[in-house]
Amino acid sequence: MTPIRIFIGGTQREFARERAHLRNYLRGDPLMRRFFEVLVPEPDPARDGLPDAARRDAVEHCDIYVGLFGTDYGDEGKAGTSPIEREFDRAVAFGKHRLIFVKGAEGAERHPGMRTVIDKAQAGIARRRFTTPAELVAGLYAALLRHVEAERLLHLVPFDAEPCSGATTNDLDAEAMGRFIRTTRRSRGLPVADAAPPTDLLRHLDLLWRGRLTNAAILLFGQAPQRFLISSEVECAHFHGTAVARPIPYRRVYGGTVFELVDQAVDFVLGAIDRSVGTRAETVQAPAAYEIPEQVVTEAIVNAVAHRDYTDPESVQVLLFKDRLEVVSPGRPPSLSVDKLRVSHPSLPTNPLIAAPMHLLGYGKGMGSGTAHMIRRCAEAGLPEPDFEADQGCFTTRIWRPTASVRGTTTSFPHQPTTTQNAPPTASTTQIPTRERILELLRAEPKLTRNDLAVRTGITPHGVKYHLARLKKAGLLRRVGSDRAGHWEVQDPNPHDHDA
Repeated sequence: MTPIRIFIGGTQREFARERAHLRNYLRGDPLMRRFFEVLVPEPDPARDGLPDAARRDAVEHCDIYVGLFGTDYGDEGKAGTSPIEREFDRAVAFGKHRLIFVKGAEGAERHPGMRTVIDKAQAGIARRRFTTPAELVAGLYAALLRHVEAERLLHLVPFDAEPCSGATTNDLDAEAMGRFIRTTRRSRGLPVADAAPPTDLLRHLDLLWRGRLTNAAILLFGQAPQRFLISSEVECAHFHGTAVARPIPYRRVYGGTVFELVDQAVDFVLGAIDRSVGTRAETVQAPAAYEIPEQVVTEAIVNAVAHRDYTDPESVQVLLFKDRLEVVSPGRPPSLSVDKLRVSHPSLPTNPLIAAPMHLLGYGKGMGSGTAHMIRRCAEAGLPEPDFEADQGCFTTRIWRPTASVRGTTTSFPHQPTTTQNAPPTASTTQIPTRERILELLRAEPKLTRNDLAVRTGITPHGVKYHLARLKKAGLLRRVGSDRAGHWEVQDPNPHDHDA
C-alpha cells in the first residue's frame, strides 16, 4: 500500500525535541511505519527553520498535517503573519486532514498571534492539549489509529486502544482518577479541571474507542483489572540460591492497576534486599541506601509493566536470586536492539496509551532515557552494568547484586571483605548444570516443549526460553520444523567444552 504522508508543522525552535520524538516513533514503531511516512523538508540554516517554500510544498504533498502549537508565534516579516499561521492556512485551503496539538493549559500565556491560530483551529478538526512528549506521542498514536480505522486500513486495533470486553464506567475507580487529576495538574500542568468528571480524563488520555472503555483504561484506573485481563498480574519470587528451586521459599502474585503492580513489586524487592543506614554527620536524618538503587529496581519494573505484550498469557516475573534480580517481561521485545538500549535512544513504547499516563504520574525516567539511567545509577553504586536480553518472546532485565561474582570477577564493596573464598559461582558456571540437563532431556526426548522442560528442570518457562536461546546461540542446539510440530536436535555431544 502507498504510505500515508505526514508533515509535522509548528514553530521549529520551540518544538525541536517533540518533533524529533514524533519522527523517531513514527519511523521506529512497526505498526506506524507500516502505514505512515514522515515528510522532512530541508531546513534553512541561515534562518534556523524551514523556508516558506519548503513548508508550502510539504503541506501540499502531505496527507495529514500535524500542527504543534505552543507559546511562540514566530517572525511575522513583511507578510504580517508568521510561517506557522500561513502553514496552517494552507493546510485548511488544501483540505488536509489536520491534527492539532496545543502545549499547555487553556489559560497559558501565549503570543497574541498564536492565540489567533489556536482559535482558528477550533472547528472541524482533531485538536487536543499535551504537557509532555510522552503524552504527545500517545495522543498522535490514538489519532492516527482512528484515522486508519476510519479509512478501513486497520482491521485489528492494538491492545491498549482495543475496547475492553464487558467493561463499563462502573468498573473504574473514580477516586483514583480524581487523585490522578489533582496530582498531575500540580506536577505536570494536566489540562483537566480538578472537579472534571472522569469522562473528561478518559477523553484527554484517549482511553475511549468509539465511546467504549479501552484495555488501557481498565489497566490504569480499573477497580479490578484482572477480572478482565487475567495475565496482567505480576509474579514475584525470592530464591535463596542462584537458580530457581522448588518449593519456592517466598512467592507473591500481585494484582491491581499498573500503578499498584509497580508499587507492590518494588516493595517486594526492597523488602528483601539489604539496606544500609549512614550517619547524621551532614543531615538531620540519617541517609539510607539499598544494595541495588531503588531507582534502578523501579525503572526495571516500570518498563516491564508498561511495555509488555498484554496479549501474551504469561505474567511479568520479578525474580530475586542470591546474586541478581531478574525482571522478565512477556511478549515481543522492544523494536530497538539491545545495544541501543545502553545509550539514550528513541522512545518506542509498546503501549503508548499506558506508558504516557504512567509517565505523567512520575513512573519511569522519561522517553528513551530509562535504561541509560539504570546503567548510570548502577555504576554510581559500584555495581556491574545491567544485562538486557531479548530472546524467545520475552525481554529480561538482569541486575547484579553486590554479592555477585559476575563474568568471572568478584565485585567487592567497602562493607564486604575482598575475597573470593565464599563468593557464589559466576553467572556462567551457575548456568551450565541447567543447560546440561536441558541437553540431556532433549537428547532423550527431542519433542519436549518448553513447559515440559520447565517441569523437568524446576525452572520457569521464561527461564527455559532463556537457556534454549543461549544453547542455540552457542551452536549446541537447533530447532527443526515448526514450533508446534517440530523437534530439537542436540548438535554437540560435549557441551562441557563450550561456554554457552
